[in-house]
Amino acid sequence: MKNEKQNKILSEFEKYKKMDFSFSKGDILGSMCTEPFPIAKKAYISFLESNLGDPELFPGSKKIEEEYISLVINLLNGPKNSTCIIGSGGTESNINAIWLAKKLSEKKEIIVPESAHFSFQKIASLMDIKIKSVELDDNYIMKVSSLRRKINKNTAAVVGIAGTTELGKIDPIPEISDICKDENVFLHVDAAFGGFVIPFLKKQIYNIPEYDFKLSGVSSITIDSHKMGGAAIPLGMLAIRDKNWLEKISVDTPYISSKVQAGILATRSAGPIAAALAVYKELGFEGYSKIVEDCMQNMRYTKEKIIDMGLELVVEPTLNVLAIKVKKPSVILNELTKKGLKVNRMDRYSAIRIVFMPHVTKKSIDRFLPVFKKICKKTGEI
Repeated sequence: MKNEKQNKILSEFEKYKKMDFSFSKGDILGSMCTEPFPIAKKAYISFLESNLGDPELFPGSKKIEEEYISLVINLLNGPKNSTCIIGSGGTESNINAIWLAKKLSEKKEIIVPESAHFSFQKIASLMDIKIKSVELDDNYIMKVSSLRRKINKNTAAVVGIAGTTELGKIDPIPEISDICKDENVFLHVDAAFGGFVIPFLKKQIYNIPEYDFKLSGVSSITIDSHKMGGAAIPLGMLAIRDKNWLEKISVDTPYISSKVQAGILATRSAGPIAAALAVYKELGFEGYSKIVEDCMQNMRYTKEKIIDMGLELVVEPTLNVLAIKVKKPSVILNELTKKGLKVNRMDRYSAIRIVFMPHVTKKSIDRFLPVFKKICKKTGEI
């Protein structure tokens, strides 16, 4: 009887699952997330019940967390005293970063580029912080000359982006780092997307500026493992230059095994961390490099086809993100949805966006392109 009830529940859930678009089928072309790698799924399930909010109960899980933090710090060229707060994703990591900057400085203004993620609007509301926006230059990156004028005695932090959500662009972090160091201002780099792309592109001699702790002005970095890291959702990390800073955002925890906790989360599963570490161990640096290069090749292939159609790009791509100009983004999106294909629209750029994640293969692109071309002809785009 029990099995019969479970089967009925799972059968009902399967109906709902079939309503979703699918990474594995190549339906989703506009997301910065991807299907977790097979080993990630297995590792996640093994640690499903482990709560790293109470670490002495799960010492093996804590070892996994420590090893993964060490790998990420190494990836970001962190100094000896750096560490990470592990959380749910980029939004939470950005909240922790600005919370930390505010506590360290006792100031209440932050400066962000116009391309900053919407999480900073949430942060402003949550923390009673004023946001000053810096305009972008013709390449859609932060205008450094404008940043210099906006820093003042009330500035708690400057935010630079390494892989903007809409266009995949990288702000001039070296110049921003120099300014922040001169002004003694906390610099947070939001590399939620770019953090698992840029290191591997730099290894392949791509002309990409520094963005991590090699730059002495960088104070913290957001990086998401559930994006190009191939891990299971949710897993984001905030890397911090000096672990002693965590005292500013720590609270006593007298009734669990840890004495203090920093960051927002208390209860948190070891599942996503085990998944992320398993993927890194399986792939290694070279494996990630191969995946990133495949994504870039698929982006370049698609870019050529789009230009051959007579369409234009918003900007020359830097990472594995392609923004295609169209007159009616919502119409294009709706027509593609009817065909079982999902991209993202960007109304302020009058464009649609494709993100070339590991699941967006040449086969899925070759399925997308003729459908897209047909729709563009039907709607008068070409």
